[in-house]
Parts: sequence; C-alpha cells; structure tokens
Amino acid sequence: MKSLFFLTFVVLGLTAEAQNKAEITFEVNGVCGMCEDRIEQALDAPGIIMADWDVKSKQLTVAFKTKKIKEKAIHQLVADSGHDTDLVKAKDEVYANLHGCCKYRDGASCSGEDDEGHDDQD
Repeated sequence: MKSLFFLTFVVLGLTAEAQNKAEITFEVNGVCGMCEDRIEQALDAPGIIMADWDVKSKQLTVAFKTKKIKEKAIHQLVADSGHDTDLVKAKDEVYANLHGCCKYRDGASCSGEDDEGHDDQD
C-alpha cells in the first residue's frame, strides 16, 4: 500500500512539474555567431531551461518554467543584451555598444554566415 501511495505521489508530482514548463519561439534580430552567443548567454537566468537562437532563421526557442519567469521578461532579457525582439526593442545605447559586425539595424554582416566570433571583438 505504501508503494502505491508513493508511486501515485511521484506521478502527480511529475505531472504538476511538467505543467509549469513552456516553450516559445520568436524572432530576434542579429547577424552572426557572436550575436548567437550573446543572445543565448543573456538567457542564462533563473527559470530558463534552454535557449537556442538560429543565425539563419533569426528564431529563438526558449524553454522555461512559467512559475519562475514570464514571456515578457524573456524578451526583456534579450533586449537588454542589445537585440530587438518582436515585443521589446533594445535601448539605443545598449545597441551602440555591440561589435560593428553585429549592428543589424545598420545592415551589418559578418564575413561568414555562421561566424562563431571575432578576434577583434570590442
């Protein structure tokens, strides 16, 4: 009987935990691997389970705990790193501090589409 009670408790606990997680995908402006690193590092925050930004599609996929962080806060973290999302625009002064090749608003582009970083990083 104790085993049945314990098993029921574990299953209900896992179900409740699963309901507190969500995954979203949205557009984030950027141009290169250095942008990818910056965007993903910005989401190394409590409540974020996983973040993956695709350079080619400009799509960011984020898995997160809904009780720890809200979707708008995720967009704000990305914008605070200098990258516009479809909900929040990065502050001009933050954008101005991006590496020259990362300035997507100015039509910047890197030497390679999947450029992982730059030796002359500011």
